[in-house]
Amino acid sequence: MACRPGGIIAMRGVFINKVSTPMGAVVAKALTIKTGQTHMQKYLAPLLQRIAEGEIDPSFIITDRVSLEEGPDAYKRFRDKTNGCIKVILKPND
Repeated sequence: MACRPGGIIAMRGVFINKVSTPMGAVVAKALTIKTGQTHMQKYLAPLLQRIAEGEIDPSFIITDRVSLEEGPDAYKRFRDKTNGCIKVILKPND
């Protein structure tokens, strides 16, 4: 709904469940949808380098930091998108 007419929607990542898309808007706006898995092997090293140099700060997306024992409950929050859970960091030594 937020894409301009004639725009492109890129969906990257791994999708397990169905994704709901308002196809009427896609067709009416003549949108292009591109999909594919993220090529992490290609981008991982350069991204980690930029993070290490302080050029990128990804901490804004981290919503939960939990011990390894709390992992199953945190995964449920992530899966169900409850309590604003976006990204979980597991701390095995806590």
